[in-house]
Amino acid sequence: MFIVVESGSTKADWMVVGDGVKMAYNTKGFNPYFHSKEDILLELHDHLELDLIKEKVEQLFFYGAGCSSPHLNRIIEKGLAAFFTNAKIYVNHDLAASAYACYSGKPEIACILGTGSNSCYYDGVSVSEEVPALSYILGDEGSGCYLGKKLISDYLYKRLPDTIAQDLEAQQITKEVIFENVYRKPDANVYIASFMKTLVHYKNLSYSQRLIESAFQDFIDVHVKCYENYRDVEVNFVGSVASLLQDELHEVCEKNGIKVGRIIRRPLEHLVQYHERLSELEFSKSFIKKMG
Repeated sequence: MFIVVESGSTKADWMVVGDGVKMAYNTKGFNPYFHSKEDILLELHDHLELDLIKEKVEQLFFYGAGCSSPHLNRIIEKGLAAFFTNAKIYVNHDLAASAYACYSGKPEIACILGTGSNSCYYDGVSVSEEVPALSYILGDEGSGCYLGKKLISDYLYKRLPDTIAQDLEAQQITKEVIFENVYRKPDANVYIASFMKTLVHYKNLSYSQRLIESAFQDFIDVHVKCYENYRDVEVNFVGSVASLLQDELHEVCEKNGIKVGRIIRRPLEHLVQYHERLSELEFSKSFIKKMG
């Protein structure tokens, strides 16, 4: 039995594979920048279905936001290993997940546009990153958090269209509520990105279209055009923002001469297929090579 996990900062999708059966689960997302070993254990103990099978799991492949170095990966590994005591734990970056999930046999630029954002180049052998992800305070261009921050600030500055402002007021969103969630509570990035729901609901307003176009252009300028051959290869996308706003994303990409390939909201099933094609030995060797 093995498990594949694809985790963002907001939520994680799990697939348990064994005895010819696949079972899907969901948990809170685990990001080593924001979550500790104790946080991971606390969340996993809340899921009885995982507790019932934890001793049967032989391998667990975790792909997560923020898992970009051995030091950070060990935080996730320790939390998972304390729960799945009989399993070999492999932790890798969510960029690798996007690359594997989108790969169609040709070199690609694989992008993440969800709560956060990032990109990588994958030639079928190795995953490489041209510019770093700077997380939600300094970076995450085009992401749910990036768009959410702009929406919140415009709301507090009284720059929103009346229809959106009135909707937020009806939800009792005040400066005090926002500050409490952003500056005092954990997972501020998840809270900020939650305003994507409002933006998507009103996405046809001219205000929203300008905001979305500007955010996607910022993402392309930083995370796509950094690759010299960005016009020559397919650019693929993974994540809720890319999926929910794919019409707008296609339009901005077309203006920049970018060939959009696949847009996948949840890459988990594609990742499971990837692992099913690999033996444990083959994966272990390729995993070490790509991480090294």
